[in-house]
Amino acid sequence: MGVLRVDPAKGLRGEVRVPADKSLTHRAILLAAVSDRAVRVGRPLDSADTAATLGAIEACGATVDGDLGDELRIEGVGLRGLRPAPAIDCANAGTLMRLLTGLLVGQEGDRIVLDGDESLRERPMGRIAAPLRAMGASIWTAPGGTPPIVVSGGGPLRGVAHELPVASAQVKSCLLLAGLFAEGVTTVREPGASRDHTERLLRAAGVQLIEVDGGVAVSGPVAGLTLPDVEVPGDPSSAAPLAVAAALRADPEVRLVGVNLNPGRIGLFRVMERMGVPIRIEPASDVAGEPCGDVVVGRADRLECTDVAAPEVPSMIDELPLVGLLAAFAIGTTRVRGAAELRVKETDRITAAVDSLRALGVQAQEREDGFEVTGAPRLVGGDVASRGDHRMAMLGAVAGLASTEGVRITGFEAVEVSYPGFARDLGALGAVGR
Repeated sequence: MGVLRVDPAKGLRGEVRVPADKSLTHRAILLAAVSDRAVRVGRPLDSADTAATLGAIEACGATVDGDLGDELRIEGVGLRGLRPAPAIDCANAGTLMRLLTGLLVGQEGDRIVLDGDESLRERPMGRIAAPLRAMGASIWTAPGGTPPIVVSGGGPLRGVAHELPVASAQVKSCLLLAGLFAEGVTTVREPGASRDHTERLLRAAGVQLIEVDGGVAVSGPVAGLTLPDVEVPGDPSSAAPLAVAAALRADPEVRLVGVNLNPGRIGLFRVMERMGVPIRIEPASDVAGEPCGDVVVGRADRLECTDVAAPEVPSMIDELPLVGLLAAFAIGTTRVRGAAELRVKETDRITAAVDSLRALGVQAQEREDGFEVTGAPRLVGGDVASRGDHRMAMLGAVAGLASTEGVRITGFEAVEVSYPGFARDLGALGAVGR
């Protein structure tokens, strides 16, 4: 489905069980591969990114039975038991490339090449390569610190205190995984809190982590880990476009079922409430060590502008372009700052979001570390290009149902990266696409 046109919707209602958490699926598969036991991963996300992670652990010698989207049984090879192939294809999965590199520096293997598609080859990997070298790892990147990455593992590693200039769950996770093999304490501090899925899973697997001021630490080398079976909850980043769609067009409300409510992942819901969106969060039981429940979103009668500052950004980094779309309907000017990390995602999401909104007639301005959007009574519609970015494709679709004339999205197949059934689920709520 290369091109999708989404027509205006009068009202959305119903409920959707959102796809499984992509971040947790990546991490559960990787840690299951190095566990001391066979691990069942229930409801792992079936997407292009997670398929790349599954293929990567098989290329490293792990045995897998089952299917993404249903359940997997992964026969762990132990913390030091990976035997990687000479080349591993990470496709478009930056999480896979960064976290797997953290594991491979502790394995036996000479000149293991991790590469990916054109988009991944533009992602910054110097931010993991430099601190890993400080730990004693043998690692190389292309000029400029981009992929491919070449790792020679098995050498001695030492614990180092890392101060990250930008909060990043992927970089933090990579360094903590490398710290499992290092002699001494590996400490990672960040300027703000980022997602803590890796820490939760490591603790569940029996690894003792140390809370430090502004970060977390692990004392190594660790003998091994025993990951329990994992049931993957719904992804709040996949729930986000549906929540924004509901805020703009619900009649009277939309229920998103089984969403991961990790405090580090629900920043968008807090901002939506601040802007005037009626949201009700109904917690249920924990899943995979993560709080989980339903999110019920009603239509906003009136949206107010807001400011999103740097401390809030890590809890909603993937959802910030959707804040721009909400702001297009809000009274006043909404400002997002401290979000320079958006420039090094699948595409430059600051430029992509601003260009997309402008193409639809929205008054939007790009800033070095964010953007500004001034609201108007209506959004007419037009054409949006995904630029190969799943988040931009979904942004265009939600804009279409809230527009007056519809939106045509080119490159809509980019949604396969995280949410292959997105158009279907929108349609189940009452949206019309063709």
